[in-house]
Parts: sequence; structure tokens; C-alpha cells
Amino acid sequence: MKKNFKLARRYAKALLLIGREEGMAESYRDELSGFADMLEREKELFSAIVNPVYDSAARRRVLSGVAEAMKLSKVMRSFLLLLFDKGRIRDTAAISEVYQRLVDEAKGVARAEVTAATELTVETVEKIRSGLSRLTGKEVLVDVRRDPSLIGGVVTRIGDLVLDGSIRTQLLNLKESLKRSEAV
Repeated sequence: MKKNFKLARRYAKALLLIGREEGMAESYRDELSGFADMLEREKELFSAIVNPVYDSAARRRVLSGVAEAMKLSKVMRSFLLLLFDKGRIRDTAAISEVYQRLVDEAKGVARAEVTAATELTVETVEKIRSGLSRLTGKEVLVDVRRDPSLIGGVVTRIGDLVLDGSIRTQLLNLKESLKRSEAV
């Protein structure tokens, strides 16, 4: 997986250089993300494009047709065809994910995933967002999810940092503490 990350980063950085040069970095992010999401949803199409059982020229035509039908920019179509020619089209989702992070970094934006047991109010989400902004020194975009198995509390992921304030984790920690004290 480490190798795929390095590979994805190399392609994403190359696209970002072109995007910055042309002032289209965010537009390319949207196009690449839309294409990657479509491949994720349309498994048969993904297979038709990446499966070596099918003729390479036919698969390339399918890719080109899909890119045109999606009205992707000329640069994005060329980028996707380059990925295809290099045998890397199956890595589109990973490349898109890295590209997203690189564009965010360039803009001073961080993305956080907040998971809560119950629905959070707008005020609570804003307090979390502003606290994370102070912590990171960046503008933070928050994606809120619900997970009733947390019982209560909130788990926040921002980059590699995980802040786990869930009741479930607190109960597990208490259980481990009690086990350790019994062993003494």
C-alpha cells in the first residue's frame, strides 16, 4: 500500500502542478473526484476499463467516451488517458484522494471527520470546527457522521490525529483499568 501511496502522490503532484499553472487546481479536483466516484459506483464500467481480458484499444475508447460524456476538461481527459496508458487507471481513487489533500494543503484547509452517537446541533459542530481550526491553524471543513455504537460522546479524526471522547472508549478504558487493578 505504501508503494501505491507514493505512486498516487507522484501523479497527483504532477496534476497539481498543471492545475496551479492554469489556475484550474480546484476544477481538476472536482473532475477527478467525480470520475473516481463514478468508477466506484459503476463496477461494470470499472471492469470494462481495467480488465485486461478486453482489448486495450477498446477499453481506451470506452474511457475516452466516458470522459467526453462527463464533459471533462481536455487536461483531465489527457490525464486519465495517461493513467490508462501507464496501467494506473485502477489507481484513480487513490490519486484523487491524494490530489484532494494536496489542494487542501495548498489552500490551508484541513478536513475533519466527526463521528457522534447522536445528531449534533449546528452550534456544537461549529464549536468543534473552530476548536480544530485553532488547534491546526487551518480552516477546517467538518464531515459529521452518526454511529450509535459510540453510546455517547464524539470521535474526531483530522489527518493522522484521532481525538476519541466516546463513552464506548471510556468504558473500555475503565474495564482495562479494573482488569489491571485485579491482577495486582
